[in-house]
Amino acid sequence: QVHLVESGGGLVQAGGSLRLSCTASEDTVSSYTMGWFRRAPGKEREFVVSITSYGGTTYSRDSEKGRFTISRDNAKNTVYLQMSSLKPEDTAVYYCAAVVRNGVWSIWGQGTQVTVSS
Repeated sequence: QVHLVESGGGLVQAGGSLRLSCTASEDTVSSYTMGWFRRAPGKEREFVVSITSYGGTTYSRDSEKGRFTISRDNAKNTVYLQMSSLKPEDTAVYYCAAVVRNGVWSIWGQGTQVTVSS
């Protein structure tokens, strides 16, 4: 069973930046589509962005596309989420996930808290 571990969350002021990392326990993730989701307080978990094994990206909305950048380093079994121009509404627990087959997000990390103060 592949495990995903997120890191890099924390407290940042509005307008600041953070880089989240998601490291997998096995190198098989290099063939998986990887993604980031988030759950804000009192809200449902939502999709943020994904990246395929060959680097194709999908963003949930254009506003994130301009501020968030997903990337992956298959040699390190790691996916990154670079976030800039952060807003208080970006405050959430951010989760890393992987699609193993059939388009299902079947592997999840434990999440990392991002708090943006105004």
